[in-house]
Parts: sequence; structure tokens; C-alpha cells
Amino acid sequence: MNTLREVPIGSSCKVKRLHGEGAVKRRIMDMGITKGVEIKVIKVAPLGDPMEVTVRGYQLSIRKADAAMVEVE
Repeated sequence: MNTLREVPIGSSCKVKRLHGEGAVKRRIMDMGITKGVEIKVIKVAPLGDPMEVTVRGYQLSIRKADAAMVEVE
């Protein structure tokens, strides 16, 4: 299983599935990360957390723990 957390800087991917339960999953969906959406990893903070991605035409910072719940292809 590949997750958003493992996508290298400068690469794009497509959301395959969201893991997690309840409020956590809802928060990820509210950020615009839903099944089938295209995500591009822009940069990662020096200590690895958070990471900046482009989703639906806007920049988004997401924690690695949340990125690990997003399965991509």
C-alpha cells in the first residue's frame, strides 16, 4: 500500500482510498482530499513534518500522520 506520506517531492499521485475513522477522516475530506483527486507534493519541512501539497488548485499543509491515512496510486 502506497500512502501520500511516501510520495517523493515533485511527484503527483491520485487518491485511491482514505483510511481512518470519524472526525479524522472527515477533517481530511474537508480539506478537499477525496477519492480520485490529483495531489502534487510541493515540499516537505526540514524535519519532515508537515508536508505541503497542491490539491484542487490550492496549497495545503498536511501532517505526516494524516498523510499516512491517504492511500494513493
